[in-house]
Amino acid sequence: MNQEEEVDEPGSCPSQQDSNPCPICLGPLVQESYLDTCFHKFCYNCILHWSRVVASKRSRPSASVKCPLCKTENFSIISGFDGTCFQRHYINQDLGDRFTFSKQHKYRLQCYYNEPGILNDIFNVLRFWKTRKYLQSNMWLQSWLRRELQALMQEEDVDIVVHHIHGVIDSFLRRIEQSRLLKKPTEATQDDFRIAVSDAAKPFLLARTDRFVNELELFLASGLNIEAYDAVYMQRLGWNAPGGSISSKPAEESSQHLGIVPYLYIFDVDSDKDE
Repeated sequence: MNQEEEVDEPGSCPSQQDSNPCPICLGPLVQESYLDTCFHKFCYNCILHWSRVVASKRSRPSASVKCPLCKTENFSIISGFDGTCFQRHYINQDLGDRFTFSKQHKYRLQCYYNEPGILNDIFNVLRFWKTRKYLQSNMWLQSWLRRELQALMQEEDVDIVVHHIHGVIDSFLRRIEQSRLLKKPTEATQDDFRIAVSDAAKPFLLARTDRFVNELELFLASGLNIEAYDAVYMQRLGWNAPGGSISSKPAEESSQHLGIVPYLYIFDVDSDKDE
């Protein structure tokens, strides 16, 4: 029996080794990183070096690299995530091009993981539609859309998506304005708006689409600029301003809405399927 126990000593017992080593260096993961499509994990330096070696063997520059494990095409390396922010290095781009979340992005991403309807008693969305306030242009909408989409998509360059969704909203409101004489019921107008925006946003936001549309309606109904809207939102949640310039006292009910900051949902493969 003693001889059998000694046979397993020289490093052959998996329980004595790292159960999930880096597939490239076979050592413990250092600066754990993910590929953005297949979500396989590697040391950051290992997968970065791998992508550069693969790129050097190609006749033409490529914006993607195949995973060493599953051969899936990936376009970026996700690293440095701590539950609220991350860094993204795009294949064959300089490290300076990585997108780092600002405090404003972190704050907005956290808002989407809190209980919905937090501001429903402050900004009356139904009144916004009944009083036709939607006919008033909102000069801050495009900037608000850009920040929301950057936070939810975890991408810096969202201009095409912003242009697409903003165009759908603008087209819808112009069409409503032109047909006001038809006196279409308010509920139908609001429902049509939600459907139009949802159809435009869903390919990009997936399971977060409905919540995004709710947040969009709240922002439009508020009539506030982004800074003022944020101040009201954070006061209700009992948070400080993301830039530290606004200090708000916690609302009486804020404690019931506060929760644990979640991990970014892009790292949860099944998150959009389950919701």
